[in-house]
Amino acid sequence: MITNTNTASRRTQRRILAAVFLAPTMIGIGVFVLVPIIVSLILAFFRWDVISAPEFIGLDNFAAIGNDPTVRISFLNTFGFVIIAVILQLGLSLGLAMLVQGRLPGWLRTFFRSSLFFPLILSAASVSLVMAYLFNQEFGLVNAVLRAVGLPAVGWLTTPTGAAAVVIAVYVWQNFGFTFLLFLGGLAGIPRDVYEASAIDGARGWSQFRHVTLPLVSPTLLVASVMAVISALQIFDQPYVLTRGGPEDATRTAVMVIFETAFRQLEFGRASAIGLVLTLIIIAATAAQFVISRRLVFYQ
Repeated sequence: MITNTNTASRRTQRRILAAVFLAPTMIGIGVFVLVPIIVSLILAFFRWDVISAPEFIGLDNFAAIGNDPTVRISFLNTFGFVIIAVILQLGLSLGLAMLVQGRLPGWLRTFFRSSLFFPLILSAASVSLVMAYLFNQEFGLVNAVLRAVGLPAVGWLTTPTGAAAVVIAVYVWQNFGFTFLLFLGGLAGIPRDVYEASAIDGARGWSQFRHVTLPLVSPTLLVASVMAVISALQIFDQPYVLTRGGPEDATRTAVMVIFETAFRQLEFGRASAIGLVLTLIIIAATAAQFVISRRLVFYQ
């Protein structure tokens, strides 16, 4: 009887101790995650400029989204950016991972892992500031190199096409390191005897990649693509620092519009509505990827 009492007391103490350790995290999640989400959902149906009292307007904020050409352009820019950036990020990451995982010496693999992951730990704003100087039309290093080889300077950040290309390049350069490490882990988990058996059957090069590597790395590809799409749909730092959404709204993204609507125009209800639409798009895109993966992902 005493033993059972002591055991119950110890369990109670452990539960209390666990609750004490978890409390700061749970409070932080509640205050900084759950409460803002709930408030945003509510504000989406109100007109509020911080100064005056909130006014319930129903679905008017959502109707205004469809009638605003800036919002439409920003979402179209975001979708185009996601398609190009994600394809480049996944393709470059997988290609470099296969190269590093191949016949390179161990010390060279370690060097590539560290160097390719390094941009990810840097601040996106600081990286974008440096890139803004590098791609400056007048005194940027990139145009200086072009002039040195007899080529004309390019208006990287002053033309719609050039600005979009720079934003995509900077984003992919900074973010593909994490995807690269994911693919390294996925490739390392493929048994070598599978490659040997396929080689005996005559599979080489592209055939081996298509019928062996790609199916076996498909679970990692699914995880990498889901994370890449979610991240790309929320891009903000690079276009905001590099171009402020210009020129001609060519690099204005959905999150930039949310920021400008809320903190410049003080239309927090409308900004919440745009954020809710973007959230639903992210959920739909993620769900679609998992549905498609049922036929394309191979689990060993």
